[in-house]
Amino acid sequence: MTGTTVAIRQARAMDAAGMARVHVQSWRSTYPGLIPAQFLVNLSEPPAAQRWAAIAETRGPGQGAFVAVDVAGLIAAPDTIIGIASFGTRRVAVQGHAGEFHALYLLDDAKGYGIGRRLMAAMADRFLAAGIRSAAVWCLRDNPSRWFYERLGGIKVAERPIRFADTDLVEIAYGWRDLTPLARLSAGPEVR
Repeated sequence: MTGTTVAIRQARAMDAAGMARVHVQSWRSTYPGLIPAQFLVNLSEPPAAQRWAAIAETRGPGQGAFVAVDVAGLIAAPDTIIGIASFGTRRVAVQGHAGEFHALYLLDDAKGYGIGRRLMAAMADRFLAAGIRSAAVWCLRDNPSRWFYERLGGIKVAERPIRFADTDLVEIAYGWRDLTPLARLSAGPEVR
């Protein structure tokens, strides 16, 4: 799959339904056994779409959302959203890291093509353009995909217990003190 078959672009409110579909499907495929099954079953796309519409409309230096769109229809129907990402101000402070990667979700069939890397690069590039040189991401310690952040140069910088869906979990933060190398990982010419 090439950069011409998957476009990375800024999210728009009209993308909310596709973003919600990716969010719900990725949680259901990633978190069984980590988050209670009933919570995953109860996830619903309409409320998620409302949240993603608001996130997609967030504008400002160093904040926003991107979508990965399967232009050619190699993974899904043509022009289907297959990946989403959001970023902005820190929700949980990590010393030495000014920004936060809030979310990165891909459909299972979209994994392994460099789409997640391109979404991370696009977010890092926007942070740098806003003068934000460092950022972190929080993920569940037992998330089977957390190695992805290590492969992109993220260093484990924090750990904390959380309570989510009546379950005790542990989150870890990966950080980048200099986002320049991450931004160079191939945001691709399609980023708009």
